[in-house]
Amino acid sequence: QVQLVESGGGLVQAGGSLRLSCAASGSLGSISVMGWYRQAPGKERELVATITSGGNTNYADSVKGRFTISRDNAKNTMYLEMNSLKPEDTAVYYCRADKRVGFGRTPYWGQGTQVTVSS
Repeated sequence: QVQLVESGGGLVQAGGSLRLSCAASGSLGSISVMGWYRQAPGKERELVATITSGGNTNYADSVKGRFTISRDNAKNTMYLEMNSLKPEDTAVYYCRADKRVGFGRTPYWGQGTQVTVSS
């Protein structure tokens, strides 16, 4: 089992910045990709950014150039630095970790942290 705990959410004005953290614990062997997802009210959960164990990153077009994902393997923690925030970034942000199991993988999710951007 893998436990994920997000922190760092809050209320910020448009143009501001926030830094989210995701602390991982438990059976962390074979964790491959980790990522941030978000879900706004009335919308489906969407990918924000992912990072592999080797440090390769991928971003949604809507956050490219504004958000930066990073990972500190020594601390078992992943981060999302969010700059130039917009009201449309308002959502619950979830941390996800994919664990290789046999030929497949099992996703684990955190409980989410609310980010609210006021205009």
